[in-house]
Amino acid sequence: MKKSLVLAMAMALGVTASAYAANPFSDVPAGHWAYDSINKLAAAGVIEGYGDSTFGGDKLMTRYEMAQIVAKAMAKGANVDKLAAEFADELDNLGVRVANLEKKADNVKITGEVRYHYADNDKDVEPGYATALRSRIWVNGQINDDWKYTGMIENNQNLKDNVGNEDTKFQRAYVNGKLGGLAVQAGRYHKKLAEGNVYDQRFDGVEVAYGKDVKLVAGYGKAAASSAGHIMNSYVSGKDNDGKDVISKEYADDVFYADLTGKVGKLNLGVGYSKWGFEHDTEAVQADLTDDITIWTATANYAFDKNFNLGAMYLNGDTDGYDGDKDGYVVTASYKGAKAAKVGSWGLVAKYYDQGALTYIDHTMNGYADKYAPTTEGFKGYSVAANYTFAKNIVGQVEWYDLEAKEGNKDSQTLWSQVVFTF
Repeated sequence: MKKSLVLAMAMALGVTASAYAANPFSDVPAGHWAYDSINKLAAAGVIEGYGDSTFGGDKLMTRYEMAQIVAKAMAKGANVDKLAAEFADELDNLGVRVANLEKKADNVKITGEVRYHYADNDKDVEPGYATALRSRIWVNGQINDDWKYTGMIENNQNLKDNVGNEDTKFQRAYVNGKLGGLAVQAGRYHKKLAEGNVYDQRFDGVEVAYGKDVKLVAGYGKAAASSAGHIMNSYVSGKDNDGKDVISKEYADDVFYADLTGKVGKLNLGVGYSKWGFEHDTEAVQADLTDDITIWTATANYAFDKNFNLGAMYLNGDTDGYDGDKDGYVVTASYKGAKAAKVGSWGLVAKYYDQGALTYIDHTMNGYADKYAPTTEGFKGYSVAANYTFAKNIVGQVEWYDLEAKEGNKDSQTLWSQVVFTF
């Protein structure tokens, strides 16, 4: 960072640096020309250094890194209009609005996403391929300084049958903000539990969170009634007057979840709890699981550096009268990751799964774990994935799954690919 930028940004914040006695960086001694300004920016949370108690003032900074600093300064109320104009594109990718007129006159932002995917399945459950186009329109509105609204409309087009098969739904509608010392979210929002190994779907409910370094999150509500789910499945409950099958769904309409997370150095730790109460939309349906299911998880993720992460998760599920496998674990290794704003960025992810049937409700994966019998089999196997940013806001991904049922002899291999366009 240049001398002029350090001094200018520190002055823009309008706070005297001498009030902060502690030296935040070992390579910026008290006698350094920029000591006061750097000390002040660090105390305000605008700069963080490299995480090893060094500032690295002799290193070159990318435009994206500088834009992050400008964004933090703007959030603190600093007048950095010239810098905001210079880094307008980067700030826009960070979700920061820089036009003064826009800030004052328009509190609604519309964004979108288009995803094309193709899957080739070689499996015992449902042979064949799938191809579809998914479009999403997001509406984000600022209610006041503490609260905002988010809505999302989603259209899905099945391109396999060539008959124009599609549907459009209002998939997200929620508010989030602050209530005392709590962060609150309420409405129809997306919820991922246990990194998606338990649940990854929309959720109708309310969620509260407290803390930062050690964080507690709890929520209550109703899970999505999804025929794609492993337990929340569709059943033939009888025949109508024309002799056609009557399809009924089992769904979780009484769900409670809680997660406690914290960080010790490079190690991120977490424990999770969720309880799922199941109902049926007709009395005629006879599902395999009618009792509540309780799932516990314990997670540890270690960041070797900013690029490589290794994680392990243990899962345990329980319900009355079930004699099958109730335990599971997932091991994950990830390296880097594609960023939509950075052309040429890429990442790799590898996972190994061994999950009993009671350890997941609606799994995040694009493999066929959810199809291995509604309640009895569970699954094990591995997946590998690669992602790459071809152009700004255009990201491609390829995933390979090799899975088999833990009970029985079913197995499946899935090649999943997608291209995502964001705007």
